[in-house]
Amino acid sequence: MEPHRMTSLDYYAIEELLTDDERAARDRTRRFVQEEVLKEIVPCHRAGKFPEHLRARMGALRLFAPFLKEHGCAGLSYTAYGLIMQELERADSGLRSEASVQGALAIYAIHSFGTPEQHGRWLPGLVSGERVGCFALTEHGHGSDPGGMETHARRDGAHYILNGSKRWIGNASIADVKVIWAKDDDGRVGGFIVEKNAPGFCAQDIEGKFSLRMSRTSECWFENCRIPAENRLPRASGLRAPLSCLSQARVGVAWGVIGAAMDCYETALAYAKKREQFGRPIAGFQLVQEKLVWMVQEITKAQLLALRLTRMMEAGTVLPAQISLAKRNNVWMALECARKARDILGAVGITDRYSVIRHLMNLETVYTYEGTHDIHTLVVGHDITGISAFGG
Repeated sequence: MEPHRMTSLDYYAIEELLTDDERAARDRTRRFVQEEVLKEIVPCHRAGKFPEHLRARMGALRLFAPFLKEHGCAGLSYTAYGLIMQELERADSGLRSEASVQGALAIYAIHSFGTPEQHGRWLPGLVSGERVGCFALTEHGHGSDPGGMETHARRDGAHYILNGSKRWIGNASIADVKVIWAKDDDGRVGGFIVEKNAPGFCAQDIEGKFSLRMSRTSECWFENCRIPAENRLPRASGLRAPLSCLSQARVGVAWGVIGAAMDCYETALAYAKKREQFGRPIAGFQLVQEKLVWMVQEITKAQLLALRLTRMMEAGTVLPAQISLAKRNNVWMALECARKARDILGAVGITDRYSVIRHLMNLETVYTYEGTHDIHTLVVGHDITGISAFGG
């Protein structure tokens, strides 16, 4: 094997730790992003919309829940999944978020907690990207405390009747297959499928977002929304079920944000080499070099953390607190990279001529969703001390 050629984005030769299949999955996704996605990013960001035609392309490339094997999923390793998310988020967090909502949340929930009949009914269309999925857990008054949810599913003969509301739900207003979490008559959290045009369901997109503008985000309401009893996911009982789905998505986030950090670093480095002040490139100034070195250092640490995380996922030994630590660290790292890169770019760093300000704004959302930075801090704190900082 030839010696690894060190680059600033692979400072510790992590390439050597990947399999051929993992590298191939990453490279396929990178080509897709470069050839089909990048030209869409700025106009879609400005317009605040997702390039809907890309969803089917993402399905054709098997980018949704690629760590699953059945129903058309790619059957790749968790590390390959992470690398795919890295390449999607290198373009825009909204693109990776689309894959997370469709794959790690909606598809994974139905796959894990549904019956074979439910699998056959809903998964093929979601995996192919021909149908849109969403995952509705967060409520207006219950974000970090999902156990306090008020949405209720009352059994009525051969049906369930849902009442309540959800907020900050990706794609809820257009989803064909909505995975809704609600408490049943016994107070247990369960998963329910609400299909498009179900009577008693309505949704409205949230306007005025300065972050994740490429993602369609909605609030939705259920007013005596009647669904067939067979639309309940029978293997989902208790809050552990939706939280296990979030674990899948958080692993993708921990890898994905590395891509955003990489793009910020590459943009800042290229700019610093060509931008001259006081008669020489600003890349030669100590303060600029310190920022660039910090980015390389933290990206490298995040890569090693994410790789170890997915290897543990593959071995089945990972703990939820370890996922929390990776999500917490890597999103913080990426956000700091975006801020330092924006600083290096100076005034032009606030324009969308460069990707940095878009990444910076997007990462403010990623810092908060899939569990806020502070909540993940308390999850790890509970794990290492044995003492819960949560109330109740």
